[in-house]
Amino acid sequence: MHNLRCFLSRVGHFSKPGLLPWCSRKPPGWSQLFLDSACKGTFTHVTAKKCQRGQKSRKKPSCLGPLDGSWQERLADVVTPLWRLSYEEQLKPVIDGYRNKSTFSVNRGPDGNPKTVGYYLGTWRDRNVVCIRSNHLKNIPEKHSQVAQYYEVFLRQSPVEPCLLFHEGGHWRELIVRTNSQGHTMAIVTFHPQELRQEELCVQKESVKEFFIKGPGAVCDLTSLYFQESTRTRCSHQQSPYQLLFGEPHIFEELLGLKIRISPDAFFQINTAGAEMLYRTVAKLSGVNSDTILLDICCGTGVIGLSLAQYSSQVLGIELVEQAIEDARWTAAFNGITNCEFYAGRAEKILPQLLKSKEDGQLIVAVVNPARAGLHYQVVQAIRNCRAIRTLVFISCKPHGETTRNIIELCCPPNSTKKLLGEPFVLRQAVPVDLFPHTPHCELVFLFTR
Repeated sequence: MHNLRCFLSRVGHFSKPGLLPWCSRKPPGWSQLFLDSACKGTFTHVTAKKCQRGQKSRKKPSCLGPLDGSWQERLADVVTPLWRLSYEEQLKPVIDGYRNKSTFSVNRGPDGNPKTVGYYLGTWRDRNVVCIRSNHLKNIPEKHSQVAQYYEVFLRQSPVEPCLLFHEGGHWRELIVRTNSQGHTMAIVTFHPQELRQEELCVQKESVKEFFIKGPGAVCDLTSLYFQESTRTRCSHQQSPYQLLFGEPHIFEELLGLKIRISPDAFFQINTAGAEMLYRTVAKLSGVNSDTILLDICCGTGVIGLSLAQYSSQVLGIELVEQAIEDARWTAAFNGITNCEFYAGRAEKILPQLLKSKEDGQLIVAVVNPARAGLHYQVVQAIRNCRAIRTLVFISCKPHGETTRNIIELCCPPNSTKKLLGEPFVLRQAVPVDLFPHTPHCELVFLFTR
C-alpha cells in the first residue's frame, strides 16, 4: 500500500471472488471481519493508469542523508521522487507543470537567509528544516515558480521580517498561486498581523500591491492578488476573509464542457487534465440515469454533480467551504443547469436531514470525495442507513488511514451498537487514476453496491 500506484499496476485484472489487491499483504487495522464481508462480492476490475508493467519502484531516498548532488536534486527526490523515471505510459496530455495550485513556504534557505521562498526539506521535530527554491520541480508550472521567485525578491527588499514561528514574531508568511488553462494567475499572500495596528497593516498591503502592479513583480502579470491576515496555520475565508488587493475576484476553468468559477478558498483538483479523467471515471462507475438522484458529498465547486446533472433527475451537493458552494451555484446558473441544489455546511449536520426529506422511494447514487481525514462517522451512518442509496462511489487520495476505517464501517455486518443498521455495501471495483505524475500518489475510485 505504500506505493499504491505501482502495486496496483502489477495486480492486473481480478475476477476471482474473494480476492482484493491488498489481501496478499493486509495493512494493519483491516479486520478479518471486513475482509470476509467485502470479499464476498466480485472484485471485477482494477485498472492502473501509471507505471509500466514490471517497472521497478525506486526506494524513496532519505532527504537528509548524504548530499548526493545539489540541494535541488534532494528536494526533487522528496517532492517528486519519480522524476528520474520515463513517463511514456503516463497521464496525457499533461505530465510536467500540471499543478494548478501551489503553496510556497517562507523560511531559512541553505545559506541561512530567512526570506527564502520554496518547499521544505527536513522536519520540525529534528530542527533541521531548510527552505529550497522549487523552480526545478517537474510538477510546478513555470508561472508558479516565477511568482514565488518575485515574492522572494519582495520579501528581501521589505523591512518587515517573515514569520517563521508564530511565537517569535514576524509577519510575511506563505504564498499560494492558482492558475487556469487560459494562463490567468491568482496569488494569495498570507500575513501574520501580530500586534500591528490597522493603519500599519494598510501600509504592508499597499507595498505588496505596488510591487506586483508597478514594481519588479509586474512581470508576473497577475490576474488578481489577495491578502489574508492569518494567526493560524490555515484559515478559511470565514475565519479570516481573503482581501482582494487588485484584479478579478475569481479565476475560471473549462472542464467537461462547463465554465467553472473558482474562488481563492475553493477546492479544485490540482491537475485539471487529470481531473477530467477522474470525473469521467466517476460518471462511468456511478451509472446515474434519469430515475436517480445524485448525491455529491464534499462536492467542492460542484464539478462532479454539475457534469452529471443532465443524466440525473436531481443533483444535491454538500460542501463545508461556503465560497465553493457560491461557485457551484454560479456555475450552475451560468451553464443553464436547473436541477441542482447546493448546501454549505458540515456534511454530518446536513446529510441526515437531507436524506429524510428524500424518503420517497427514488433511488440515490452517492459520490463522496472527502479530504484526507476521511468521512465523519455520522456521514457514514447516514449513508449506510439510507435504503435508497444502492450505489456509492468513494474517491480517495489516501486509500489507507481513515479511508480504511470508512470502508470497514460501510461493509461490515449490521451493528446496532455503532448504529450501522442498513444492509452492508460490497466493494465491486477499484480504479486508480493518476493525478500526480512524478510522485508516488494517486486517486483511487471505489465502487460499492448493495
